[in-house]
Amino acid sequence: MIKKIQCDGKAEYEFLKELETRTGETDKKVTQIVTEIIDTVRAGGDEAVKAYTKKFDGNLPQYYEVPREVINDALTSADQEFVNALLNAQENIAAFHNRQKPQGFTDAQPNGVILGQRVRGLERVGLYVPGGTAAYPSSVLMNAVPAKIAGVKEIIMVTPPLKDGTPNKDILVAAALCGVDRIFLAGGAQAIAALAYGTEEIPKVDKIVGPGNIFVATAKKLLYGTVDIDMVAGPSEVLVLADETADPKFVAADLMSQAEHDKLASAILVTTCEELADKVNAEFERQMAYLERSEIIRYSLENYGAIMICENKDQAVEMANKFAPEHLEVLFENPMEYVGRLDNAGSVFLGQYASEPLGDYYAGPNHVLPTSGTARFFSPLGVNSFEKRSSFIYYTEDALRNAKDDIVLVANREGLTAHANAIKVRFE
Repeated sequence: MIKKIQCDGKAEYEFLKELETRTGETDKKVTQIVTEIIDTVRAGGDEAVKAYTKKFDGNLPQYYEVPREVINDALTSADQEFVNALLNAQENIAAFHNRQKPQGFTDAQPNGVILGQRVRGLERVGLYVPGGTAAYPSSVLMNAVPAKIAGVKEIIMVTPPLKDGTPNKDILVAAALCGVDRIFLAGGAQAIAALAYGTEEIPKVDKIVGPGNIFVATAKKLLYGTVDIDMVAGPSEVLVLADETADPKFVAADLMSQAEHDKLASAILVTTCEELADKVNAEFERQMAYLERSEIIRYSLENYGAIMICENKDQAVEMANKFAPEHLEVLFENPMEYVGRLDNAGSVFLGQYASEPLGDYYAGPNHVLPTSGTARFFSPLGVNSFEKRSSFIYYTEDALRNAKDDIVLVANREGLTAHANAIKVRFE
């Protein structure tokens, strides 16, 4: 079902190169469609958003902005066990992200110079939440909780209506718990454009976060610069490092937990034990028999999955750093020994009981992670994703006098004589 690769310094890298085709340049036709939607919404505002909603979703929702009483009713009428589970997850997410909050600083020097940095939250953030079958209240928590901790003053959520024109109640529950300020029933590229430019009713935001389909992702990419975005996310992926001590049931289950996301998802096992590889393959068939999304899982594993057999753990670690996966599980005998060597990963899961879904829903670290190898230079969503920094400078006359010759020399060397003049005139 899933290809087996003997790592020989060539075969494994050929496979990784093949994976890059999953995240090639956005289809030109999609870009053309999204560009037209963006331009139309920029010119037509809410009426254009509503027209696209009717076109793509079949009809207009009951209301454009969800009334506060509807949000509150969703929370009060929700299944209490579900609410409690979200509250427990929210507590863990908040505890983790509170530790990320940076402090500004002031450096008052003996010569009268004062330097410093001021940190504050963004004014307004837009949160995109998919609707329908891909509605994930966990993503509401992962985006809204760090935004609130950062000090974001207002969170505007957009989410597509269900087929009957109502909002997804699970999303409303999560939004109520997190303190989302306003919710609009609009989805797709049109909702992203509305957040980026602002309409009569949807406020213009400073940053847009949240997952979406290819049209949403393309809109975010095209509007980056007009507005900040979290990242351009590709298909989900997991890489599991495992030795002979790993339980094949656990390995197979964790690989399939990512494969079920999307037919383009990639699940890779890198192991030093060929016997484990064979047992994991058998577990795929056994467990898939009772999983609802088995068709998606099978396609993903057959087309974008692999079991790589390495000679030793050093080679396996090298492969993990080369792949730079979104999720990296370490099911070696002593997983903590390897933390300092795993440099390229969105989130690292250590040991047989740190299954990837633990990070998706509950543990606390953010599940909005870099994909497609971008963990080499991108970081998970966090409190600093919702902050901006400004530096400040104060110099006394004597302090500037001591620095002026250096400044004038460099400015003149760069040919910027007005820069040099702005310093010199203060001492003529």
